[in-house]
Amino acid sequence: MMRGVGTVGLYVRDQDEALAFYVDKLGFRVHTDVRNGDYRWLTVQHPDQPLQLGLLKPGPPVHDAATARALEEIVAKGAMPPLVLLVDDCRATHARLAERGVEFSQQPVERYGAVDAGFRDPSGNGWKMIQAAREGQ
Repeated sequence: MMRGVGTVGLYVRDQDEALAFYVDKLGFRVHTDVRNGDYRWLTVQHPDQPLQLGLLKPGPPVHDAATARALEEIVAKGAMPPLVLLVDDCRATHARLAERGVEFSQQPVERYGAVDAGFRDPSGNGWKMIQAAREGQ
């Protein structure tokens, strides 16, 4: 029996840099941080949800050097589909995260009654931050 998705992986260029961004700037918490030789399994999660984000460095033992470089280049270009962060108030969250040093690629914009903004993590992974439309809009 399947119980659901537990971890979604994100490729990052530097795990310590990604960890600082997700914990210090976005307010996520560390779930798992273990090493096996040069391999590091690092996950973070939103404090109110069980889903974990795996902050994964491309490379051995999973990838050869050429594949790791190709993956890092793809992520850095912002070519991966964006992740979505749901918020109650997009403009207030935007202001709070900007104060913490998050650089936004798109300021809050109202569309179809919803408000959204965009940012990227230090590795280039794209995020959309969305405040849902109120009922009746």
